[in-house]
Amino acid sequence: MNRESIPAGHRPGRALSVWWIVAGATGGIVAFLLYLEYIGQLTGATPLISCSISPIVTCGPNLLSPGGNLLGFSNSIIGIMLFFGPIYAGAAAFAAPAGLRSWFWRVYGLFVAGAFVFVHVLAYRSVFEYGSLCPWCMVIWLVTIPLFWTVTGWTLRDGVWGSGPGVRRVGAAVLSWLPLIVVADYLVIAVAAQLRLDVIGSLF
Repeated sequence: MNRESIPAGHRPGRALSVWWIVAGATGGIVAFLLYLEYIGQLTGATPLISCSISPIVTCGPNLLSPGGNLLGFSNSIIGIMLFFGPIYAGAAAFAAPAGLRSWFWRVYGLFVAGAFVFVHVLAYRSVFEYGSLCPWCMVIWLVTIPLFWTVTGWTLRDGVWGSGPGVRRVGAAVLSWLPLIVVADYLVIAVAAQLRLDVIGSLF
């Protein structure tokens, strides 16, 4: 097969690639801090940066709960490993001027979608089951939510999931309304937490 017959791949713009790298690095660092906090909870050691701000805004109940250890070990370990994904995707986009095949971006999109669902499940359990909000966990939510919407919007608009005009229009709409969508997502969690736990009142 000659070079001309190889189908062109998909490649995000520089801004998206940089954002994915920054999001992955931020999420990975915070996941590591969360792991140190977890070790501190188990051993009584002083964490590098404490995330205990108030009786409600604290990491302890979440870290030591079954939901915080879904696979038998801290979820932070999963985060440390999986946040390399956005870093790799962003770096790969820079390293492949001709773009990468659809299957690569589909796998990436599915993993990010899984993380998106996962953080919402954890947010629900934090608010309605554990009655506390973990600050480091919330930073990971803040990173993962826009990461999902940018990946979803771009892959739909760029035809990764199909070249139909309707699919592309949905992706373009997601990217056009991205700030509003992300803020609305944040607000759903924030309002639920405030109504259920009175987070603001716990800080004063």
